[in-house]
Amino acid sequence: MVSVPARQDPIETREAPEPQPFFDRRPLRMLGAGERRGWLAGLRIRKKLILLHTLFSVTLAIVLVLTIRSAIEQLVEAAEISRARTLLKQVAPAIVGGQASPVKLPTDQDHGTLTSGSSAQLGLDAVSAARAAASPGLVVVGESSTLGACALLYVPARGNTPEQYHAVVSRIPEAREAVWRLYMIVAAALIGVYALVAFALEIFVLPQAVWRPIRRTLAADRAVQEGRREGELIDEAIIPDDELGEIMRSRNRTVVELRRRESELNDAMARLESLANDLARKNHLLEAARRTIADTDRLASLGMMSAGIAHELNTPLAVLKGLVEKLNLDPVSIDSAQARLMLRVVGRLERLGDGLLDFARVRPPQSRVVRIHTVVRDAADLVRLDREAAGVAIINRVPEGAQVECDADRMVQVFVNLLRNAVDAVSSMRPAREYREPPGLFAGPDPTGQGRVEVSVEPRSRDGRDWISIGVVDDGPGIDPAVLERLFEPFTSTRLDARGTGLGLAVAEGIVREHGGLLLARNRTDQTGAVFEVLLPVRQGSGTTAAATQETRR
Repeated sequence: MVSVPARQDPIETREAPEPQPFFDRRPLRMLGAGERRGWLAGLRIRKKLILLHTLFSVTLAIVLVLTIRSAIEQLVEAAEISRARTLLKQVAPAIVGGQASPVKLPTDQDHGTLTSGSSAQLGLDAVSAARAAASPGLVVVGESSTLGACALLYVPARGNTPEQYHAVVSRIPEAREAVWRLYMIVAAALIGVYALVAFALEIFVLPQAVWRPIRRTLAADRAVQEGRREGELIDEAIIPDDELGEIMRSRNRTVVELRRRESELNDAMARLESLANDLARKNHLLEAARRTIADTDRLASLGMMSAGIAHELNTPLAVLKGLVEKLNLDPVSIDSAQARLMLRVVGRLERLGDGLLDFARVRPPQSRVVRIHTVVRDAADLVRLDREAAGVAIINRVPEGAQVECDADRMVQVFVNLLRNAVDAVSSMRPAREYREPPGLFAGPDPTGQGRVEVSVEPRSRDGRDWISIGVVDDGPGIDPAVLERLFEPFTSTRLDARGTGLGLAVAEGIVREHGGLLLARNRTDQTGAVFEVLLPVRQGSGTTAAATQETRR
């Protein structure tokens, strides 16, 4: 077997100074636990080709020898039989004539053997013996178990001489040597043809058609791994028009598609980053604006509160200043009416201070289950003491059994502020009015000629939750729509006089919000008047009784 090393391509050597093996021993995919690779999988391509070429040549030689051997053996045997018949024919006259001395083959024919005897002695088969016996004195071809193919001559019995068979076997060594030489020539020819084919493949075919495309593909793959865009595509001019060329073109298309997808991804990432930066910038601006608005709102609230406090303080302080100056000039000039005025002014300043403290005070409510009727009653008693000359009837329609979880003291403060606001609104109107109200709320004209403030309770469902609604309804002039939206802001009031401070509703709304509830305000639709609604959540297991509130509807 001739093995010729592959010629290195100078161009590919420059492109790939460190050539990689033609076959990567690592599998392209992970093999399963029970999966095995073929025995050729670990060999490189050149070794595979050499092994396969050798196996093919040896197999071809064996098949060829086995094919021609039978024909050649038959020719040699036919030649040897023909020679044996010739030798036997030469001595047949002597044998048939009964020559006394033993008959010998011609001395120049040393490759023949004459054997005489019975059929059994010669090991003739029945067919050969019968054929020879049928033609006495003639040379026929027979088959012997001991001699093989031979020429036979049958001589019948004569007198005391029994019948005999004479067999001649001839061998031609020159012919058999020629056959072996023929075998060697065939083998040498096959080896020579294989060597020539292998040499031609290694020198002319494989370097250009196999090794060069493989090296170029590996170099392009290394360029992809190293990020060298200029070398990751294979030049179309060096791609062959065969299966390897199809693989190389498919690889080029794959790389181009990957780069296109990568470019699209980079563009999308750039757009996303730009959007993220814009969003971060806008969020920063929004946060700055929010802080600015919050600061501005705090400053505005502080300014509004300062203006309200200044307004509230200026009027009583001016009254006090005048009275004090008068008292300073003449200590006995102050009568009892002026003294009471000074007390009212001082009381107003005291209430203003208390309202500011309540508005600024932040403390969590101390909640417990209380009776709503008791809370409203305590608040009404406090308002009646402070407003007993107002001539306004405060009616508590809350059932005795209605309960809610809250801070009782702070909730009393809420209803004190709501009832004071309602009483002040009602007392500002004339004392006697005709009422046209739905049944169950006010039963016809007020028999006493007084204004009325009524407190009732009922269950509500809001946003999928259960609530207790406590309503404070009056028949006053109602709420000015201009101030309805900012009614619960500090110092929002339409009556900054000796009684109102503008902080009561803001304080009440803050307390209700601390309880997780809502304080709502609206004008009545059936007649003049306002409705303030305190919504408190019903907590599970708190003991809040909603069933008792149904009595207000009956």
